Amino acid sequence: MDRIDTVMVPKSLPRPAVAADVAKVLAVICSRRPRKDLSLDRLRDRVLFETAYVCGARASEVCGLYVEDLDLRLDDEHVRIHGKSGSVRTVPLDDRGYVALLKLYLARAGYSAGPLFRASINGCGGPLSYDAAHHRWQSCCAAARVEIDIHQLRHAHATELVNAGVSIEAVRRRLGHASTETTQLYALLDDKVADAEIRAARRRRDRAT
Repeated sequence: MDRIDTVMVPKSLPRPAVAADVAKVLAVICSRRPRKDLSLDRLRDRVLFETAYVCGARASEVCGLYVEDLDLRLDDEHVRIHGKSGSVRTVPLDDRGYVALLKLYLARAGYSAGPLFRASINGCGGPLSYDAAHHRWQSCCAAARVEIDIHQLRHAHATELVNAGVSIEAVRRRLGHASTETTQLYALLDDKVADAEIRAARRRRDRAT
């Protein structure tokens, strides 16, 4: 067995969600300026899923957030995300509309400490489980008639950063990857997007001639 070469399983490219489709699902839950009579559960869901999207965080990481992980001081808003193997990374919250919605949620819920996203059926205010979040996301996608896996929110965020010219190392830190090898897959994905744009441009040129 020692003489047999290790079989290398090629890593598949991530499948990011289209930004317009993500926006469609979030809008089904509620707008960024929700009605005053909107239930706390729906407001919680909107903030939870948007947190995963704007932070590039895993759904399990978002479900595990505590109010104490937030720092919402003006012009220095950020969140500490607890990742795999006990790692902690700080992610700035630079989307003003999202921050306003987050503050509204905290005010409506009356939370000053403890789990940020809490289950409403267990009666003890424990953190919302990943399974519950995944189920609720799928229900929202069905209502919006869009097929997006909850993990694709993270992929979408990473791809947007790469497309905007953010360095691989900076994206690695944002996602909490242990090495750049995994993050590099988003650069490969960016190459495929570029290739598709080039092919489309050539087709347009050929039609014009």
